Amino acid sequence: MADPDILIRARGLTKVFGEFLAVDGIDFGLSRGEAFGFLGPNGAGKSSTMRMIGCVSPRSGGELTILGLDPDRHGPAIRARLGVVPQEDTLDVELTVRENLLIYGRYFGLRRDVIRERTAKLLDFVQLTERAGDEVEPLSGGMKRRLTIARSLISEPEILLLDEPTTGLDPQARHVVWDRLYRLKQQGVTLVSSCATGLSSWTGARSPLRGHRGS
Repeated sequence: MADPDILIRARGLTKVFGEFLAVDGIDFGLSRGEAFGFLGPNGAGKSSTMRMIGCVSPRSGGELTILGLDPDRHGPAIRARLGVVPQEDTLDVELTVRENLLIYGRYFGLRRDVIRERTAKLLDFVQLTERAGDEVEPLSGGMKRRLTIARSLISEPEILLLDEPTTGLDPQARHVVWDRLYRLKQQGVTLVSSCATGLSSWTGARSPLRGHRGS
């Protein structure tokens, strides 16, 4: 019987693009409430592994289960339980900070009152309540990053995938982002990041890709 506290399990996980071996048979298990980072040089397979976990790229070989489900057969069901923070912010810059969360919440079929309540809590969590009525365009890079994280949490996901969450941010902005992620981990959210260095410093994350290079 599968352990319900093991949210992601990989055995011999492999990804091949033509003749290029991007992910070379890695093994790892991720427990509920854990912080987990993929650390390695360019070409180590970080993004490829994250895409397989996010159910947007099929594995080439090995075993992978996410939330007890097979991503090849149950991709939509898995994605509904994931939060994703992409490397590039995809916010609607013509909407306000609050509107970005309100509209995103509708994609998950949530009731409007639930979305409003979660929006207020998340804006407070990422310290953007005072900017709720402002348009996104003039916000700093750090504020936009925090808003992207808040948006990814509107569905209360069991796993949060973060692709290079602090890329391009100054040290102070990075500090605030990692502090918010640390608080999420304390609340029981499972974190998976392709930027393990900062994540490890804040949350004690471990990595299965250290020193690995696909080519």
